[in-house]
Amino acid sequence: MNLLAFDTSTETLSLAVQQGEHVLTHTGAGGAQASATLVPAALRLLAEAGLSVQALHAIVFGRGPGAFTGLRTACAVAQGLAWGAGVPVLPLDTLLAVAEDARQRHGATRVLALLDARMGEVYAAPFVWQAGTGWTAGAPPVVTPPEALSVPAGTPAPWALAGHGLDAFGPRLPPQWAAWPRLPAQPAATALLALAPARLAAGQAVPADEALPLYIRDKVAQTTAERLAAKAGARA
Repeated sequence: MNLLAFDTSTETLSLAVQQGEHVLTHTGAGGAQASATLVPAALRLLAEAGLSVQALHAIVFGRGPGAFTGLRTACAVAQGLAWGAGVPVLPLDTLLAVAEDARQRHGATRVLALLDARMGEVYAAPFVWQAGTGWTAGAPPVVTPPEALSVPAGTPAPWALAGHGLDAFGPRLPPQWAAWPRLPAQPAATALLALAPARLAAGQAVPADEALPLYIRDKVAQTTAERLAAKAGARA
């Protein structure tokens, strides 16, 4: 299977091309810089793999939650490349990709996936892995202050706390989770590639114009007063 996968939901651009069993990867600066570098990096990696965009079976991308600018960049690039080449797109949740990255890197199978949402909050969702069935979401993704996080009722502890930005918000996580493992993980393009085959087989690919972001926060910016209050709270 020939796939292009990328994620720009954090300050890291993660990109991968799969040609059969062969995978090429690239990482770079995400955020606002991704809008200028993603397409050239993707085309360069495809050329290195000996593939054209038209030869892809699908374009896989992290749809969110994540940084507003990064998600818009990912969707725009996925739409543009897929529309011009006539290939489908596969939008995948970034928190699910975090869980898969934690499984690949650390062997975790019960993951509370976390991403820094800025504004004093985190994006979070729990996932459980079972051989043969893959990942099951324990609850919908949320955006919340770290102190207010919880896991699904009736689910035994411990969980692996896995994500990007743990150093920033980790001290604010519930104290009863102090003994739970904390694993660095991110919505890596290699994780998207691992998740893609089952979802493509299930018919979850969509046309280019349906490459849309997943937002779970209505408000994407703070006022100056709110930013100052958040900084004061962090210092306290």
